[in-house]
Amino acid sequence: MSSVSAAPTFSFWRYTLQRIVSNPLGLIGAIVVLGTTIVAIFAPWLAPFDPYEQDLVNALSGPSAEHLFGQDDLGRDIFSRVIYGARISLKVGFITVLVSAFVGIVIGAISGYVGGWTDEVLMRITDIMLAFPGILLAIGIMAILGPSLNNVLIALCLVGWKGYARLVRGEVLKEKGKEYVQAARSLGYSRTRVIFAHLLPNTLNPVLVMATLGMASMIIAEAGLSFLGLGTQPPIPSWGGMLSEGRQYILQAPHLTTFPGIAIMILVLGISFLGDALRDALDPHIKVYSE
Repeated sequence: MSSVSAAPTFSFWRYTLQRIVSNPLGLIGAIVVLGTTIVAIFAPWLAPFDPYEQDLVNALSGPSAEHLFGQDDLGRDIFSRVIYGARISLKVGFITVLVSAFVGIVIGAISGYVGGWTDEVLMRITDIMLAFPGILLAIGIMAILGPSLNNVLIALCLVGWKGYARLVRGEVLKEKGKEYVQAARSLGYSRTRVIFAHLLPNTLNPVLVMATLGMASMIIAEAGLSFLGLGTQPPIPSWGGMLSEGRQYILQAPHLTTFPGIAIMILVLGISFLGDALRDALDPHIKVYSE
């Protein structure tokens, strides 16, 4: 029985992966994300220098055979710091998306399925959160909590859940009137079981797409907060922090900002390409696969 039910699921994800790989931009995005993840995991072995080691004599030196991306105002190797900075960006992206999606999914599912005053209260809270621009709300939270990486995670999680809640609520409203939900109710299943065992598995496709694209937004938000001095604090290597440290030398030593900026651009573009390919692969209007 389990092998029979598992076959369509395996076929579905195999088909989805094939569609992503067959999309040139999706393949590029997957390679970028996978490559950046590998670089972040193995940073201590891939970085040629200690990212905190200072060499004041050669401060602001340009790219060379020894220091591929040059050295910053304290003589630290920029290539090594860019490699370690990938850890911060991916950590913020993964954690904030996972937490935000979980909170938003729970709120949206309960709101859409239960309805009534529960729906009104939860959606009005969501509307209030949506009324504030996300980055400004994050800046306000950081101003209260103080600058640190952990506080960046808290701030971005607090502002990131509302979109998921709206999306899941809409999906649940479309699904809850269908036959399989009515059958689960007639069997006496509890609300919790109906929501989490029957409704949510059928509403996760758009959430996966939103989470993938949302990860790029979270990485940009972290870089922006670090650039403003509200995020990761020196000497921890963060791409946004490196941009902030190098802006005063942008004419004298442009490599201080060029390479961290390129790193942000490549990773965000890669995630966006992957998200677009995933959206196309999961589109039910163009999806035809054999079980």
